[in-house]
Amino acid sequence: MTESLRTTSLIQFKSVTKLYGKVLGVNDISLTLSRGAYGLLGPNGSGKSTLLNLLTGQLLPTRGSVRVLGQDPRNNPGLMRQIGYCPGFEGLYTSISGLDWVAFLLEMHGVGRRQARERAGDCMALVGMTHGMNRPIFDYSRGMRQRTKIAQAIAHDPQLLILDEPLSGLDPVGRAEMTEVFRQRIADGGSLILASHVLHEIEAVTDSFLLISGGRLLASGTANEVHELLFDLPVEIQIRCNNLQRLSSLIMEHGLADSVSLERSQSGAELLRVATRQTAEFADQLPNWITKYDLCVNEMQTADDSLQALFNSLMKIHRGEL
Repeated sequence: MTESLRTTSLIQFKSVTKLYGKVLGVNDISLTLSRGAYGLLGPNGSGKSTLLNLLTGQLLPTRGSVRVLGQDPRNNPGLMRQIGYCPGFEGLYTSISGLDWVAFLLEMHGVGRRQARERAGDCMALVGMTHGMNRPIFDYSRGMRQRTKIAQAIAHDPQLLILDEPLSGLDPVGRAEMTEVFRQRIADGGSLILASHVLHEIEAVTDSFLLISGGRLLASGTANEVHELLFDLPVEIQIRCNNLQRLSSLIMEHGLADSVSLERSQSGAELLRVATRQTAEFADQLPNWITKYDLCVNEMQTADDSLQALFNSLMKIHRGEL
């Protein structure tokens, strides 16, 4: 790799907004990424696919500019030879075999027919499709189609691999196998953007995240950096017990909550909702209170580490609510 390629940013967005009429796809995103592996993490409908379509030149930004490997991706065949793309949609010619499909796309990249077929066979084997690569694609399961899409994305050995929900439709074995393919590409020095709404899928590949929701980039960094961002935010705890008023008084007397409220669940049961930044102290005190005041805690739930809970907190920060 030349010195200029090593120093060129992988991706650069400058104040990028994409509108679909009056609907906002992505909203004023600015970021610069150096070469490496990144997870694009967000709920369904968050703007992930729009961002990827901007990266691959399928969409033009309404405002701002996009650069990939230092170039404008729109109508840029030379750049597309350096990018491998596994789309979230099917996009396969189902009347031909997976091997023929991958070989055909390699020929479109300028690879000779014989070499393209050999390389296609190697890549289909790499993704575990040796047994089915000569069958017509219409006979494939969803998982087999997904493997074939990954094979075509890596076949021309691109500098940057862009993957839109690449593990969707795969069984646990397939997910583990494809994850290992991605890890190996990273180990070999390749760059990768993996979009998913499933946190652990990205964590298995990289610890660098871009978090997007509502078309906005809410945070970026490693998993530890994101957790540090949220460290000082209050944790919500829901409690059902035999004496909510007494428990509420104890929590406030000991200064262990930002807020305490009595509410009623959908089933009609009364519950106590506690927002606290002192979860450790609260956990230490609760057993003592249960014993001393004859409390019976029937249920206690905290907000888990789900992706939606994370985004909810980040959106509150963005709106100035936390």
